[in-house]
Amino acid sequence: MKKGWRIFFGFLLLVYLAAVMYLCFYKFQSLPHIRKIWGFPADKFVHFVMFMPFPFLMYLTFSPITRHFPKALLHILIIFGIGCAIAAGTEVIQTHLKYRTGDLMDFKADSMALAISSVFTLILNYILVSFKARKKR
Repeated sequence: MKKGWRIFFGFLLLVYLAAVMYLCFYKFQSLPHIRKIWGFPADKFVHFVMFMPFPFLMYLTFSPITRHFPKALLHILIIFGIGCAIAAGTEVIQTHLKYRTGDLMDFKADSMALAISSVFTLILNYILVSFKARKKR
């Protein structure tokens, strides 16, 4: 991927991480009371959606698009681990804030989003490799 695109995705990653930190640590005075979204508890749904972009943005910023599946898988597993560490860190920090509570179920929602998004990122790698191969022909 060209350097300009990596810089662009790196900028998006920084904006994304700032938004996640804001949503996780800001003291909101009042939020709309929504119990469920599509049958899921609203806060778990928000956690799921909040962590979906992480693997895509990390991969597109730092990892080379590669034909070698083991290399791509290793990069995705490292990114998944980093994402889980961030998700766990946000929950641990929230347990120490008077106006927030840490929740294991939030971490599970975050981890599910990271896992699903990581699989999609592997598929994206395959699509980009195929696109590059077609472009060379």
